[in-house]
Amino acid sequence: MSTLVVPAVRRPGIRSWLVLVACEGKMVVRDTAGLVVPIVLPLLILVMSAGSAGDQPVGNGYTALDVFVLPLVLTVVLGTIGVINMPSFLAYYRRTGILRRLAATPASPAMVLVAQVVVSVAQALIGLTGALAVAFGLFDARLPADLGAAVGVYALALAAMYAVGMVVAAVAPTPNSAVAIGLIAFFVLGALGGMFGGLSTVPGVLATVGEWLPFGAAVAAMSAAWVGAAVDPLHLLALAAAVMVGATLSALFFRWT
Repeated sequence: MSTLVVPAVRRPGIRSWLVLVACEGKMVVRDTAGLVVPIVLPLLILVMSAGSAGDQPVGNGYTALDVFVLPLVLTVVLGTIGVINMPSFLAYYRRTGILRRLAATPASPAMVLVAQVVVSVAQALIGLTGALAVAFGLFDARLPADLGAAVGVYALALAAMYAVGMVVAAVAPTPNSAVAIGLIAFFVLGALGGMFGGLSTVPGVLATVGEWLPFGAAVAAMSAAWVGAAVDPLHLLALAAAVMVGATLSALFFRWT
């Protein structure tokens, strides 16, 4: 009696991962609006606000530019990439059947998600570098007093924005709807989090809500880290909760096909 031998499925190696990341990078570069907006929009906010904010001392040698404007600008970088850009790419791949075809190969559709996250993180670092270069080089901004805390908050805020973006990708049926939903989500989070003039311009209850949503919590936590103050644990908890809730909802509702 002969025995049927089933050949082992060969999983993609490191070269396959690198090729996929490179392809994702090319897709992002070809999307002019998606490439430029997360870098140019924060720089415009920085340039328009730096002049007046740089002349407003806050304490310990820090100005409003360091404490308010820079954390806001860096959060805008994360929001535009995580909430607007990434979901549109995933919705496009699902609509065109790329994810469905990948599911029939040794490569998992999740590889696309991982590659997109890698490319998005690279884009976020470029936006971060550009904003800090302009702030330090042209407007004499100061480095964070607690650099470790600032980096940690930035990483957690990045994860929180990606979690929101994954929910957008999960519920958006088409690439255009992903962009529309992402834009609405970004501006709602931004408006409630003080993007248009600070939390003092937001009505009472809405300001409280906005402070605990990902955008407002990220700005508040980063501001504290910048001046070396203790970061409010509740802001960190709010960001961590956004990651967990976003991951849970996207896992429940995301469709690969």
